[in-house]
Amino acid sequence: MRRSLLLIFFLALLVLSATAQQFVLSGRITDHKNGPISFASVYIRNSTYGTTANENGNYQFKLNPGTYNVIYRFVGYKEKTEAITISNHDEQHNIDLADEPFKLIAGKVKANEKYDPGAGIVQKVIDKREFYLNEVKSYSSAVYIKGVKNIKRSPRTLLAKGIKKVLNLDTSGKGISYQSESLSSFSFEQPHKIKEVFAASKVAGVNPPFGYNKASDLEVNFYNDLFTIYALNSHGFVSPLASYARFYYKYKLLGTITEDGKRIDKIQVIPRRKSVRSFQGSIYILEGDWRLYSVDLFLTKKENNLTFVDTLKVSQQYIPVKDNTWEPISFQYQYQGSVQGIKYTGYYIGIYNHYKIDTTFARGYLNGEILHVDTEANKRTSAYWTDVRPVPLTPEEVEDYHKNDSIAVVQSTTKYRDSIEHANNKFKIFPYLLKGYLATYHTNKDSLFINPLLQTVYYNTVEGYGVYLKGTYSKTYNNNNSFSVSPGLRYGFANKLFSANLHSVYTYDQEHAGKFFLDFGSDLLDLNNVGTRSLYFNTLSTLLSEQNFVKYYRSEFIDFGFQRELTNGVLWMANLSYADRTQLFNTSYNHIFTYNALHYTSNNPLAPYSAPADDRSILFPQNQALTFNTSFRFTFDEQYITRPTGKTYLPSLYPVITVNYRKGVNGVFGSDVNYDFLSVDITQDFIPMGLFGHSAFKVKFGDFLNDKTSYFMDYNHFLGNQGTTSDPTYVGSFHFLPFYTFSTDKAFIEAHFQHNFSGAILDNIPLIRDLKLEEIVGANYLGENKGVNYTEFYFGVKRLIYGIDYGVSYLGNKKYLQGFRIFIGLK
Repeated sequence: MRRSLLLIFFLALLVLSATAQQFVLSGRITDHKNGPISFASVYIRNSTYGTTANENGNYQFKLNPGTYNVIYRFVGYKEKTEAITISNHDEQHNIDLADEPFKLIAGKVKANEKYDPGAGIVQKVIDKREFYLNEVKSYSSAVYIKGVKNIKRSPRTLLAKGIKKVLNLDTSGKGISYQSESLSSFSFEQPHKIKEVFAASKVAGVNPPFGYNKASDLEVNFYNDLFTIYALNSHGFVSPLASYARFYYKYKLLGTITEDGKRIDKIQVIPRRKSVRSFQGSIYILEGDWRLYSVDLFLTKKENNLTFVDTLKVSQQYIPVKDNTWEPISFQYQYQGSVQGIKYTGYYIGIYNHYKIDTTFARGYLNGEILHVDTEANKRTSAYWTDVRPVPLTPEEVEDYHKNDSIAVVQSTTKYRDSIEHANNKFKIFPYLLKGYLATYHTNKDSLFINPLLQTVYYNTVEGYGVYLKGTYSKTYNNNNSFSVSPGLRYGFANKLFSANLHSVYTYDQEHAGKFFLDFGSDLLDLNNVGTRSLYFNTLSTLLSEQNFVKYYRSEFIDFGFQRELTNGVLWMANLSYADRTQLFNTSYNHIFTYNALHYTSNNPLAPYSAPADDRSILFPQNQALTFNTSFRFTFDEQYITRPTGKTYLPSLYPVITVNYRKGVNGVFGSDVNYDFLSVDITQDFIPMGLFGHSAFKVKFGDFLNDKTSYFMDYNHFLGNQGTTSDPTYVGSFHFLPFYTFSTDKAFIEAHFQHNFSGAILDNIPLIRDLKLEEIVGANYLGENKGVNYTEFYFGVKRLIYGIDYGVSYLGNKKYLQGFRIFIGLK
């Protein structure tokens, strides 16, 4: 806590430039027609202190008494420097900027672009891009970020459905639906170590589908090859300064101007063809140094196949921060779009102040925590924000904050909370059928969830029709520790088996992922313990297509375990379980449709396909098993975010390695098992491949070091698939592998690879590109020392949670299975 307070105090000093007495310099920045120049940069020459004008062109920032050379600058306008004296009072200084005086150069870009000097200028920048990427070894700065989303029009039909209240709009369906501000210190060290500490954060309204609320979101560097916003498109966009940019762009020199003794070239960026991966607009280059001075680029939905927005404009302003080293002082993202008739505009601006170049950080400071949100960050008062906010609010933004603050006061009263709780907790039959019933209490500290009817009533050939009543009660304590308990009652009407169980989890150390769990009772479990099909989908395939894929056994069990992060990137998990396990047999044979080529199969997965459905062959005798399991998961260079509510881990840039050891303990409490199993899996879910999408892979190998006594459920099982639905988003799954056939108690290796081209092929085909489909290819392999050599290949397309692919599998050199698989986000 003491260190957090020191960080906040340090940040306040940076942002406020606090001295004995400061005064406000403010004014309005306009063009020659007296129109506002939104988001123009204002900063003090020979410093890294400045601000940005708001949407109406108004600016303000605090200065000590003295005389300053204030620079006013924005792309498209001539930079102006004003000498301004701050004495013993606030100072107002309005400014008008003239249009940039670049003289257009006659002539068009020729097919061979070396004739246009713009191409040569850009090539000189590209030649130095690696130098600029590595020029600054480390730095720290204070960062202010602001975001606003404004609804310009809403259909009356949606307003009638309550969208007006949700988005906080006026009677005409207009208004600010979202505002956010953050104030932080940001630290960077090569090659990619960052840390941001939030001193203050303020959010009002409904979050937009994509957002930039922290400095790392705005770390857009056009010296890199790609500019990526995954929320808007799953692939990246080629920077005009990329190493291979000449294959995507032509360049045209529009003119040259001299600013403060520096020659600046304005270069028009022209896509070579209609490409979803190219920008349009202009870049400004500093001659001699051959570096970026400003960026004014844009993307469009029509040309770039964007999601959620119709246009996105990206602007950057660079200034010298040390000697001849330049860094961005401001970013602007402006967008507009429409969804279901709702038209909106919005922007994000970022202001970087007080750069400290080549900063030496304390050992261990850049430890993988990329964002730390202080406990008090979300509790700052309006007076605090008025004092520290570098960009003045517009009248509309002031009104919106005032309205939201007033609403927040009302919503904080016990009477209001109780009324909302009562309204939200009403039981509604139709939502319950599909989604279940959720009730929350005590400002969401307590909750009760009852599983939906679709997961409650089921059918399988072992139990017949059955009912599984299950719910979860959760409680969060003031220290953010939490407890959840999930009781379940299950009854099969055909085999007349009643089961009752309870699963519980206690989270005691959010910062280190600390948990205890205790499970006990009885249940019917899948013999394949890595997953086959849900009760709901197994019911459908059983009744509709006469395919009883899932095979069950009964277990009476008690299981106790825990997990905790030993150090950043090393998670230890362990559990001890005891179970009495009994084989089950089919007792019910109902179905809606009959197929000549299909019939119900034995509940013994190793029985031949020709065995009758009422087969009672023995898979295993009744047995008792005491099992100890422990695993260590190693995440290299693990990054995470720390908030007052706990720790959030981010996907690793490197493969994650998990080492698992499982021991069947013999002779204790009558345990019959006696085996030792060791496995290692290496997984990486997201490997960026630039313009060609992203890949994922998983490799797992294991062996039973000792296998004196084990039963089928102790074997190593694989995530296979039977039927036409599949789950190809998980890289560790097979598309055609039967659920139980290849389960093994011998050594094995499995390997999975999947690549998502992110539209690299289909985005070049007219009309089809509008579907925003992503091309998927993949391969899976399973090898076992008992002679199994199984391989499958597939290709297809996906969109969001839906997809279809076609594949073929081989057992050895012989074709095994082939066909289509459909993915609908459920299995």
